[in-house]
Amino acid sequence: YSYLNNQDIVDTYAQLLTTEELLFQASEALGFPVRKGQATAKQVDDTKFVVLTVKDPDPFKAATIANGLVSIMISQNENLQSVQFAAAEKNLQDRIDQAEEQIATLETQISQISDEMLQSQIESVQLQMDDVQAQVNNLKTDMAQIYPGSLAVENIADLKSLTEDLESLTEEEIAQLTAYQTKLDEITPILELYQEIYTELVVLGQTTGASNQNPTDLDRLKTTLNLYQQIYISSINNLETLKLAKAQNTPTVMQVETAAKPTVPISPKPTETALLGAAIGLLITAAIVFLIEFLDDTLKTPDEIKAILEVPVIGFIGELKQSSKKGEDALGVYVAKNPRSPVAEAFRSLRTNLEYSSVDNPVKTVLVTSSRESEGKSTIAANLAIVEAQSGKAVVIVDADMRRPKVHLQFSKPNRMGLSDVVTGKLGIDDVLKTYDQVENLSIITCGTIPPNPAELLGSERMSQTLKDLKMRFDVIILDTPPMIVSDAQILSSKVDGLVYVVIPGQTRAITAMRPLEELRRIESKVLGVVANKIPRNRDYYYGGYNYYSPYSNHYSYHTESIVPNSEIDMDSKKVTPLGSVFEKYQRRDADKQN
Repeated sequence: YSYLNNQDIVDTYAQLLTTEELLFQASEALGFPVRKGQATAKQVDDTKFVVLTVKDPDPFKAATIANGLVSIMISQNENLQSVQFAAAEKNLQDRIDQAEEQIATLETQISQISDEMLQSQIESVQLQMDDVQAQVNNLKTDMAQIYPGSLAVENIADLKSLTEDLESLTEEEIAQLTAYQTKLDEITPILELYQEIYTELVVLGQTTGASNQNPTDLDRLKTTLNLYQQIYISSINNLETLKLAKAQNTPTVMQVETAAKPTVPISPKPTETALLGAAIGLLITAAIVFLIEFLDDTLKTPDEIKAILEVPVIGFIGELKQSSKKGEDALGVYVAKNPRSPVAEAFRSLRTNLEYSSVDNPVKTVLVTSSRESEGKSTIAANLAIVEAQSGKAVVIVDADMRRPKVHLQFSKPNRMGLSDVVTGKLGIDDVLKTYDQVENLSIITCGTIPPNPAELLGSERMSQTLKDLKMRFDVIILDTPPMIVSDAQILSSKVDGLVYVVIPGQTRAITAMRPLEELRRIESKVLGVVANKIPRNRDYYYGGYNYYSPYSNHYSYHTESIVPNSEIDMDSKKVTPLGSVFEKYQRRDADKQN
């Protein structure tokens, strides 16, 4: 009479122990309030035992509440089971009593056949049949109120097949529905027997036509008697079956162990709580670090830059220090003012890599750009021009960024006349050339008047002719262009010998850096390599990207940056020899020895 298996029964009792109704009854019985949340029940794994835990500041009350809840639940369970089967037993017993009375009456009437007796019998059966029919209707109505789909169920087997559909009902509703269907299965056969008896009485009464045919009446009464005897036997069997089911389906709940007054509190436990908190904090911190690392899609290491961008890394430029209040705009002459710094040597290494990037076709025009703003492309272009000039070459740096020009700020030059004036034909190259007194062989062409159509101006034939004229006069031409978020650099890339792409490890996103390079490959522009800029000093590739420099980490004179004040520097009086020239001197000496 229940669809609950052993596991479900144990879980049900565990829930019953903490219901508000049970807690209320425990409060009434114990004389003090039992609050919700004080008691928790949990099944012991792989057993039918339930452990009841009660928390209370008073250890005596905790034990009392635990024992009281178990006692009340056992009592409730017995009452519930008794009520569940009592109504069914009463109905069956009434049916047996009625059958016994009818059997006794029929046995008496067998010898006293008459029309009046027949009519009386029909009326009696009619009343009994109506009574049974009313019970059937009431049961179906009660079932329909619980679950409308039960009207299509014919027996208990069909109801069991609807187990999945009954998941939305509570356990109490399922139990009531099952009990109603069981009663209905017991009453329906009885109703059918009554209907058969009624049919027999009515048919036989109509067909005899006379009341003095004793043999026919006698057969009728014997048939009716036989049917009542079947009702009696069926009711007896159903009653015995119900009693057996009651014995089998009544779960036995007993208290295995009595709750005793605890001697040690379960909380608080400061040491365990502190350790647990520390462990959870450590896990949360590790999870946050992992999440940040997982979501970080920036380019971080040289190997990662080379693998993702598919372009060699030709330069590693560390973070630059500047004592000037002008900030980043004054970093363009950093190499000139700090010739012995590791960053200056990194620019010389970049210069050497550019020279060997195309041995057969020397690179004379170099375009410097980046994927986005504030990646230091102007600073890279200015310092690269300085180290190229320090090697004895005639160098010109051209500010081709006609949107946000920076070269004039890097070298502290006016920007009234410049490249835009040359391209438009207003001035000649000699009119806009400027020099930087602190570095020989270095010329500067600033942006000049900012035009309304910089892309068209840079892509014009006049711009191409200007570059050809500069190639005839200078050994190296460095062009500072806007970042690749606009088309200016892309337009100029087809007019130069090569392009240098600036990224910042840890800041430049991979997808942001990849897209411009794809555009450059599409138009077959030559990308000489990537320059990793603003490398933090704690990175092992800060000193030019080579571990070769690490043995000198304890040499203060080599690694300490000589920050020269921003005032005018008399290079002749100071006699500062560029570090790159020293290295080249020793290289030439070694070559002469080998020859």
